[in-house]
Amino acid sequence: MHDLARTRQIPPRTSPAPTIDWISCRSKSSTEITMHCCRLLTVFRHFGTGANSGNGLAFRRLTNVGKNSVAFRYSRGYSSACSASTNYGRCSTSSRGGRIFAPARYLSRCTPSWTGSQDSDKPTGSILELQPNDFVDFLKEKKIRRCFVVYDSRAGEVRVSHPELEELVRFSREDRVDYDNHEAVFLEVGARSGCLLGAFVWRTNRGQACGGIRLWDYANMEQYLRDGLRLAQGMGVKSALAGLWAGGGKGVVQQPRSGEHLDPDNRAKLFFDYGDFLSSLNGCYVAAEDVGLNVIDLDNVHMFSRYTTCISEDKGGSGNPSVATGKGVICAMEGALDFLHMGTLEGKRIGIQGAGNVSTIVVEELLKKNVSHIYVTDCHMNRVTDMRNRFPGVTDILQVEKVPLDDNGVLAYPCDIISPCALGNILNADTIPTINAKIVCGAANNQLGSPEDNLLLKERGITYIVDYLANRMGIVNCANETYGRLPDDPAINRHFGREWDNSIFLMTKKMLKKAQSEDITPVEAANAIADKLSLELHPIWPQRSQQIIQALVDNNWHLG
Repeated sequence: MHDLARTRQIPPRTSPAPTIDWISCRSKSSTEITMHCCRLLTVFRHFGTGANSGNGLAFRRLTNVGKNSVAFRYSRGYSSACSASTNYGRCSTSSRGGRIFAPARYLSRCTPSWTGSQDSDKPTGSILELQPNDFVDFLKEKKIRRCFVVYDSRAGEVRVSHPELEELVRFSREDRVDYDNHEAVFLEVGARSGCLLGAFVWRTNRGQACGGIRLWDYANMEQYLRDGLRLAQGMGVKSALAGLWAGGGKGVVQQPRSGEHLDPDNRAKLFFDYGDFLSSLNGCYVAAEDVGLNVIDLDNVHMFSRYTTCISEDKGGSGNPSVATGKGVICAMEGALDFLHMGTLEGKRIGIQGAGNVSTIVVEELLKKNVSHIYVTDCHMNRVTDMRNRFPGVTDILQVEKVPLDDNGVLAYPCDIISPCALGNILNADTIPTINAKIVCGAANNQLGSPEDNLLLKERGITYIVDYLANRMGIVNCANETYGRLPDDPAINRHFGREWDNSIFLMTKKMLKKAQSEDITPVEAANAIADKLSLELHPIWPQRSQQIIQALVDNNWHLG
């Protein structure tokens, strides 16, 4: 069984977190907005953690990634803010016919830059210590454009495409944290952009590897590789619990050195490159949207590859996943209440951390269920205002309050259910003793800080609904785009029902029943269920992706 909740240490804060006047940003110039972006990054350094509450695709395993892992530790904060973004405007069209995204217009898609944790000028003899852009230079020096690390299941060993990369074999053999016999890691230097492009594939028994592309600034190659490895496995686990015929996949793109991705034309070239890269993999990995990307980027990927989802609705995409994700959280709440013999949501009191896209849907659904009171907090006044305006006339039921950035007071709200829908890592030794609710069930990713915190919830008699079960509808929303669309799609709606074995309601009860009968935590129960499900074979295309990977290796993909 895979432990998906290992300890991840967060550096202590040394100064108060700065604040940003979000509302005033709407009228700022692009230069001023860029300054706001820089301030925003400083806020994220203080966050330490975050969650992707908007698309449900950025599932992360909690783990200790080693001494050179500062950039990782802050990535969740950026993830949280990115997911809060709402509408991406239509932009101009390039000469190649692709859509252009102007990053300066959108605060929530600004560039993270962890310059304090990087030292790429120092000479190093280790690939893992190289900053990814320096790794690109290394590959160019060795005249390598493409390379791979694959697991040969027949021989039971790891193979690399080039002898110069033998260090990655040793890393894979020795690592006990993130590497889990991943079927393949493919890397390529983009022909137009010169950026490092990666695709990570884990356990595709259930079907093609599926998961989002992440654009990020990594301090070194170890961080780059670990992020891709853990995220690919996380997507495989989430898809298995959701009953999807999909394996674990993740795309990872290193940000260019000088911020070229902020220029619309260069950004389009970057994702044209990823489209070419994706097509070259012949469908063993199907991409989607993750942190740092938007629908325009996915449209540009789609210009050069059919193997992508999350494209715009006018091109046949699945649209905003927040609605489905919010409804899924409600189903998980109802499953927990039913298992605990606490009745329905009617008359219940709910506390929600975060007032973003998913939280708004959760509130909307709770009001339909006739709850007695909803208390919502958020650190951004514009979100608080938006939610108040969205639900006028229910102030006797809905209370929305702005709180300081690191205020977790909502967790102590006396209620039936606490729903974390903002930051990750907020269920820890400091906050769990304050919880006055019987159930914790929300959309935020990676809510637990460590396995010990998981046990602390159990000891306090608090029922925790695993995040990657409750918030799974992001990946479900886009997983089957190629099979066409229907109004009130039964392939989507069955996840909200109570008849299909893999519905959120029934899977929640199954997880809690297993935890109770075996005297283990819900996290341990969910991991065990997911591990078993991930080994099931696709009913039509068993081992298809493994066969594709083997063909890529046999046909010298790396020399193409």
